[in-house]
Amino acid sequence: MIQKSSLYNSIEYGPKGPKINVLIETEFTKEIRILLATGQEVKEHKTPFPIVIEIVQGHISFGVNGELMALEKGALLSLQGSITHNLVAKEDSILRLTLSKQDEFKRVQKVGEQS
Repeated sequence: MIQKSSLYNSIEYGPKGPKINVLIETEFTKEIRILLATGQEVKEHKTPFPIVIEIVQGHISFGVNGELMALEKGALLSLQGSITHNLVAKEDSILRLTLSKQDEFKRVQKVGEQS
């Protein structure tokens, strides 16, 4: 089976918080797009499984256990599960989040709604 999607189609930033949607779900991962407008954040949270984040466009401040990292377009970051982290968009940003198949999209949506 072939699935096709685009990180750049239907870009519409949410007025109050991040806009999060599943792009592709495979047998082993879920590929998710997170749209963050300038100043929007994803508050501190933990994931039960490892994740990979790619900054497709923009610039974010990524906090891990109280330390901040500036991540710009092209940056890749892997993070083990159970590590507290948060994100703040320094400019309009598109992120690609790779989740384990065992993780749930609803959990990610819930974190986004709390931000």
